[in-house]
Amino acid sequence: MRAFLLRLIALLTLAAPAQAFDTNAGTAWVYDMATSTVLMEKNADQPVPPASMSKLMTVYMLFEALQEGRVQLDTRLPVSTKARQMGGSTMFLNEQDRPTVEELIKGIIVLSGNDACVVVAEGLAGTEEAFARQMTEKGKELGLTNSVFANASGWPQPRHRMTAHDLGILATHLIRDFPDLYKNFALTEFPFDNRAPANRFNRNPLLKLGIGADGLKTGHTQEAGYGLVGSAVQDGRRVIFVITGLPTDTARAEEAERIVNWAFRQFTMETLVPGGETVVEVPVWLGTASRVGLTTKDGVNVLIPAGAQDQVKVEAVYNSPIPAPIAKGDQLGQLVVTVPGAKDAVTPLLAAQDVPEAGFMGRMKGAVMRLGSKAIDAVGG
Repeated sequence: MRAFLLRLIALLTLAAPAQAFDTNAGTAWVYDMATSTVLMEKNADQPVPPASMSKLMTVYMLFEALQEGRVQLDTRLPVSTKARQMGGSTMFLNEQDRPTVEELIKGIIVLSGNDACVVVAEGLAGTEEAFARQMTEKGKELGLTNSVFANASGWPQPRHRMTAHDLGILATHLIRDFPDLYKNFALTEFPFDNRAPANRFNRNPLLKLGIGADGLKTGHTQEAGYGLVGSAVQDGRRVIFVITGLPTDTARAEEAERIVNWAFRQFTMETLVPGGETVVEVPVWLGTASRVGLTTKDGVNVLIPAGAQDQVKVEAVYNSPIPAPIAKGDQLGQLVVTVPGAKDAVTPLLAAQDVPEAGFMGRMKGAVMRLGSKAIDAVGG
């Protein structure tokens, strides 16, 4: 393989170097969605009690049921005695209620209703126990490698565990898989039937700060401490973060705001290669064209710590010459971007056009030229 150092497009004016972030959370994971970059992690793969943050999995299961047509937003579900008896945060449902799926979505997201979670679990799977098994199985499909669900609400249970990393992956799926339904996470209040006016507000402390926050879910139990799965968008960049194990709701709010400000102020997103632009042209062996352009599918965006723009290195790695025939879209190499303090970002390099194999005379000409080149190299050596 050959590696060729590419000249970078001029980047932004240098700023102060990016500062490391030392979080007070017990576990944490911070992720830039646009560039698939993990900005910070702390004990991120340590299973912990997720409290109400695991309700995100219940919401995912309900969103999926909507997407597949198994329920509609106006579908009404019965309330069992078990659901009515749930403690903690609730919608104050009773056995005479028949809440709609839309009401249950808001009741889980905004009111953190434990009763609503049981209603959804029983409505979709018959029992909460069966639903919890389905949650665990679906979690594995989504890449949640360290998550086990014992219930639908996050109620304390020794087997009910998630990691900050898994919670972040789940948040990413909710945002990508259900963009229209995801908007429910930005709701600041839901006065369901005016049953509990004091409990109508979303507990997410970031939603009213004007910093682009639009989700996702808080959590708190005595064992778990205070936690938050959050997301915010600024200037086209989305940051997802997870924090757990904080001592108070005030500490949670302060830490969440610090993380959002740090993630957006200490990193900038740069487009190194626009989508469709030819990165490099490489020689072709025995083709109808002597060279083929290499490009990327969607371009290359990277996240660069402030002050480190002049330390970024970009290399195109490929075999040369590339034998024909070549089909447009064939992967012929990789673009490797090295950013200080981060893992190398690797993007496939694809053929920008078809290059058919040359006819007999073209192959003969190419072979003669190749042999002549080798002879000259030998003499020159």
